[in-house]
Amino acid sequence: MAGGGPPTAPGAAAAAPGGAAHGAWRGSGARVRGVGGVPDSFRALVAEKRDEDVARELRELSGDDLGDGDVVVRVDWSSVNYKDALAVSPKGKVAQISPLIPGVDLAGTVVDGDGEGREVIVHGHDLGVAHHGGFAEYARVPGDWVVPLPDGLTARQAMALGTAGFTAALSVQRLEEHGVEPGDGPVLVLGASGGVGSTAVGILAARGFEVAAATGKPDEAGWLRELGASDVLSRDETSAESKKPMESQRWAAVVDPVGGASLAYALRTTRYGGAVAASGLTGGTNLETTVFPFILRAVSLLGVDSVNTPTDLRLKVWERLAGDLRPNGLDESITREIGLDDVDPFLDDVLAGKGVGRTVVRVGA
Repeated sequence: MAGGGPPTAPGAAAAAPGGAAHGAWRGSGARVRGVGGVPDSFRALVAEKRDEDVARELRELSGDDLGDGDVVVRVDWSSVNYKDALAVSPKGKVAQISPLIPGVDLAGTVVDGDGEGREVIVHGHDLGVAHHGGFAEYARVPGDWVVPLPDGLTARQAMALGTAGFTAALSVQRLEEHGVEPGDGPVLVLGASGGVGSTAVGILAARGFEVAAATGKPDEAGWLRELGASDVLSRDETSAESKKPMESQRWAAVVDPVGGASLAYALRTTRYGGAVAASGLTGGTNLETTVFPFILRAVSLLGVDSVNTPTDLRLKVWERLAGDLRPNGLDESITREIGLDDVDPFLDDVLAGKGVGRTVVRVGA
């Protein structure tokens, strides 16, 4: 392979057959005829650290270049997430191996291993970070990372959701488990024009919640209202610093994929007994707050992690995404579709904050 040799196999151990995910195959996911095997060569986007920079290029690989695992997937679709951009950035501190095939999620068809012929989803774990990911025409992964594509979703729709949509659904589920219900009052979604935020707007609106969407892109206000937002706020308002430990009570709950000053705002303005589901850091990793929202208003801060979600919960959330958590405007949330050749320059746009909604990657022919 040109340009510094093949990617090294990451350290993720192959899963033993018969685990929880393997048992999920019975009656789950569509079967595709004539899946074939791994060809002699296929294309992949490879990122390789060189001194203080990261070189990225499309390369021709073979099956021997794939990572460890006992399931091989022909990748049909992937998507672009902020974490993908961090993984190829010299300052991103996300990639754990070099060379690396980025791409933290994928959807495709099993061509070798348990579940052969089934359409599947893979995301989270070490995919695209410490294990070669979805920006390649084929991927080898541990079997217990594999989730059957649920009935009611195509592979393209699954990647319109992807890691971002799964995180949004997990955030809404955490709020529901806390007891937040439609009719309790408005739910604020921060970073609403991004992948997690726009999907959360669509899910909450479909569930009957009153949704307020905060965005730094005022031109997207009309689109957010189409997804179901009843009110659109400026990011300047929801990220403003304040010397007050608490402000007027506004929100029954908040979905926050942003962090930083926006998370502090959410805690200051959430109503008594409400909750904030936090999953992101695009607005910063520091949190300037006080104990007052917690001890005077009984506000709960709920952490949301989509990477190491247990398999049983992962399966449940994906089934709900195909059912009662299916967001408004699922196909409309796809603001662009790009090919594998277009991923590299688009990652720079994502780092520059130019991404809106969801971008799906057509990986297969």
